[in-house]
Amino acid sequence: MTSELTTPDGRYHVIQGRLWRAPNPALPAEAKVRHMRELLNGRRALKSAKTAGDEAAITAARQQVAAAQAGMGERGRVWWKDGAPDFNRALAKNSPYADWFARAEAPLQIARAEAPLRAANAA
Repeated sequence: MTSELTTPDGRYHVIQGRLWRAPNPALPAEAKVRHMRELLNGRRALKSAKTAGDEAAITAARQQVAAAQAGMGERGRVWWKDGAPDFNRALAKNSPYADWFARAEAPLQIARAEAPLRAANAA
């Protein structure tokens, strides 16, 4: 079960309590598809290169992944225009989103705690 949250302003996804910059929502659909395809191809290439132990291919694949992420707005310059700082990779509880995160995370923690009980009752 994933418990990914998105901040109210849409700038970050919260994964395991950490803020990760979300893709630029203003990105045209064709560009989003192209960058996503590049990202997935880069990740596959990285896996193959690691399996083969090919350091040059690993470097090239990492560059491909980084370029795709930058193209989607997940890395590099921020995509919002209001001058707000970037909290990418910060812990949500230590960020300006801390109060929101505490309220949003509470129901997820309850659901995680109840999941084993529901599974046991279903069996």
